[in-house]
Amino acid sequence: MEVFKRAIMQPGPPENFALQTVQEVIKPQKLTKLAQDENQFLENILRMLLQEFVSAAVQSGEKIMQFGQSIDSSETTQGHIPRLLDIVLYLCEKEHIEGGMIFQLLEDLTEMSTMKNCKDIFGYIESKQDILGKQELFARGKLVMLRTCNQLLRRLSKANDVVFCGRILMFLAHFFPLSERSALNIKGVFNTSNETKYEKEPLEGICIDFNFYQTFWGLQEYFSNPVSISHALAKWQKFTSSLSVVLNTFEAQPLSDEEGDANNLEEEAVNFSIKYLTSSKLMGLELKDPSFRRHVLVQCLILFDYLKAPGKGDKDLPSESMKEEITSCEDRVKKLLQLTPPKGTEFLHKVEHILEREKNWVWWKRDGCLPYEKQPMEKKAVPDVSKKRRPRWRLGNKELSQLWKWADQNPNALTDPQRVQTPSIMEYWKPLAEDMDPSAGIEAEYHHKNNRVYCWKGLRLSARQDLEGFSKFTEFGVEGVVPLELVPPDVRSKYQAKPNDRSKRSKKEESKGTAHQVEENQIATPATEIDSEGLRMDTAATPMEFDAATVPGTQGGTPTPDELQKQSSDTDVGHEAGQLEADTEVEAGIIDGEIDADVDLDAVG
Repeated sequence: MEVFKRAIMQPGPPENFALQTVQEVIKPQKLTKLAQDENQFLENILRMLLQEFVSAAVQSGEKIMQFGQSIDSSETTQGHIPRLLDIVLYLCEKEHIEGGMIFQLLEDLTEMSTMKNCKDIFGYIESKQDILGKQELFARGKLVMLRTCNQLLRRLSKANDVVFCGRILMFLAHFFPLSERSALNIKGVFNTSNETKYEKEPLEGICIDFNFYQTFWGLQEYFSNPVSISHALAKWQKFTSSLSVVLNTFEAQPLSDEEGDANNLEEEAVNFSIKYLTSSKLMGLELKDPSFRRHVLVQCLILFDYLKAPGKGDKDLPSESMKEEITSCEDRVKKLLQLTPPKGTEFLHKVEHILEREKNWVWWKRDGCLPYEKQPMEKKAVPDVSKKRRPRWRLGNKELSQLWKWADQNPNALTDPQRVQTPSIMEYWKPLAEDMDPSAGIEAEYHHKNNRVYCWKGLRLSARQDLEGFSKFTEFGVEGVVPLELVPPDVRSKYQAKPNDRSKRSKKEESKGTAHQVEENQIATPATEIDSEGLRMDTAATPMEFDAATVPGTQGGTPTPDELQKQSSDTDVGHEAGQLEADTEVEAGIIDGEIDADVDLDAVG
């Protein structure tokens, strides 16, 4: 400890000698960072030294934070204890020692000090708030600091030490993150231990309505625990009747501006907490106090705001009749606040604004207290606009301007083979053919045939480029439209044409030839020259002569009547047979979904 005492007396900033002092006392294994047992040994030494300083300060009657004379970094006199705390804080900040050591020393110091000295100690804590709030220190000592502040709040008087309590609460609000759950009343528990005691029996010689006195102070029971009236109809009716009596009294005894200015205690009440006395002797005077009235009326608005709080379930919401009574009472309370001098309208607007902001906190708690903090964005170097001027484009940006100039710079852009074009049949149906391969192992739900848009585009493409494949859609579905060259060999036989279909197609071709021959025979008869010497047969020739001229094998001779009759019967039979076959093929083609304009024309002929 003697080494630390000499270090405290040394002038200059702690970084000049703090680490060398620790190395001299501890002799650590590592030069810049202590091990766990070494940190514990150093903490014990510092706590004993701090206790010695406090004892010496108490014996001398000096203030703890001003005991002793040391010279700090700014060459001003400083007490031994603040100097010691500065050295430990520097070592914790540079991670030479364990980060929670400074918080432990501050807790010990507040426990050993009186409340008068604790104000000076807390002033030191407030001055070092930025360093104590750093992440490497905050993570190690936040619970110790919270415990220290809570112990101070328990020791302080809420009536006499209001300012000091406010300093502690403000420090905690700045020291801890906004979303710190340890400082939040998540469940919405009310402080029912704060009871308001008042007289139960009237006093002799007091000229006051004692029933009104009991009714007025009885409202505090409902204000301290609003949950009790939200689920009990009898208590709600009793509360509304009591509140109506109080509001009627306030309305019957309005305050003038002169009374408001004379009895206003708000300016004096800023520095201490008001806990109004409940004696019946003071009831008449309190009713003339505008601050007293405002306190009661604001309590009413807070209770109504709780009953209408957003985010509640259906069971917790008030009934329709209860909502109407809340609205009616709330309007009366706001009107009284507006009429209460001084500056009643401004005061009402401020209260309404605070209650409106309170709804945001209610929603935030109902949503699970999501963190507000966001990671800082990396700062990017902003280019100097003055040095590099941004180009100006004719159509707003580079892409649109380039597209506009294509017509002049590249006339062949529309015929460029790299542009998107209609794919070929083989290329388009290739993905579906791969799906049909059992060896590929593609699950059925991922097949392209399930994509309606893909199938619809493919059918349109096949109808234009592959009519024969398109005709298979009726029998085999969309997979039958795929060209056989792409279909895997294992399933190709399933989609090939049947033998009877091929024979039908061959017969169809034969019927085409027969039909064409019959048509030529019928057209060639009107004017036929059969004699080379100029003998012309007119259109009135007999059918026997016409048939004789066209029958093969007569070799220019005149056939006999029997031969003509036989030849005519054969031709008629052949023509009827050809026509029957053509009709059959047309019907079969229509059934199979094939379209052949030539067959239809021949069948009609």
